[in-house]
Amino acid sequence: MSSQTQTSDTLMLPPGPVPTAPVPFAPELALGLLRDMLRIRRLEEKCAELYGAGQIRGFLHLYIGEEAVAAGAMRALSTDDTVVATYREHGQALLRGVSMRAIIAEMFGKQEGCSRGRGGSMHLFDAQSRFFGGNAIVGGGLPLSVGLALADRMQGIRRVTACFFGDGAVAEGAFHESMNLAALWQLPVLFCCENNLYAMGTALPRSESQTDLCLKAASYRIASRAVDGMDVVATHQAALEAVDAVRSTQQPFFLEFQTYRFRAHSMFDPDLYRDKAEIEHWKEHGPIHTYTARLKAQGLLAEEQFLALDVEVGREVDDAIAYAEAGHWEPVADLLRDVHTPAGGSSS
Repeated sequence: MSSQTQTSDTLMLPPGPVPTAPVPFAPELALGLLRDMLRIRRLEEKCAELYGAGQIRGFLHLYIGEEAVAAGAMRALSTDDTVVATYREHGQALLRGVSMRAIIAEMFGKQEGCSRGRGGSMHLFDAQSRFFGGNAIVGGGLPLSVGLALADRMQGIRRVTACFFGDGAVAEGAFHESMNLAALWQLPVLFCCENNLYAMGTALPRSESQTDLCLKAASYRIASRAVDGMDVVATHQAALEAVDAVRSTQQPFFLEFQTYRFRAHSMFDPDLYRDKAEIEHWKEHGPIHTYTARLKAQGLLAEEQFLALDVEVGREVDDAIAYAEAGHWEPVADLLRDVHTPAGGSSS
């Protein structure tokens, strides 16, 4: 039976209760994390709408439900660190500093996009912010991350390379090769596994005989930790500790974020492999509304402030859409530009 029509034998449920503990951050950081998650959520909700209207084409993989991972992890990195991600990379790109305008323009296929409109949703890229993809191949960013970290080592640069990938990539040979080389060569790579329990339509227990992913890292003698990926407080604290460990030891670290996507794998996915009760149970752990409740209970956020922040983010999204709509298609004469290097070495 196709994995696209299989349902899980048992419900895949969150690892623990809904977090309610006080937020241990200063107000600026506490509210900043909420803003980060809202920016991702509102951007992607609008992208789903635009996709349905035919303004975004190709593939589109949404991050809705997983925002706490990107929000917590990206704030733990310095601007000089390197980030490599998957095709579900809108959140990382946005929080890394790629403008919302450039992201939506890229999805529209316009020249003003961060990849000149040639990559679309799965291939966001921005060298200036050291965001090296957006990689459409499952596990494709893992060896790239090892190479980037090796290059830094050879040049005497002390920098962390953070590589984001899903649990499906753990079944790829590239994962094991990359973990092995990072351990052998003692490279400063932070392996960030966004374990949302489903590799496309296949539940983790159906594809992995060992579902404790940290044990896989341990088999390569790489330090590891699992964390509740629906709790932005937990993700940020774990990421801070992991980044500090990689930066100080210049050795790899494996961080597993146990998270969940509320939407289907992609806009083409009928999502027949999950029980609806499972999805609803995970939504009770939604990173935005549970974190908002904690901030309000602590007196760090009032409903009026939340609404004002939401309006502010909505304006940013509207501005980005207007920018993309006013963008330009690439001239036909330029379609072969950067495709190959002719004899003589000059780029066409």
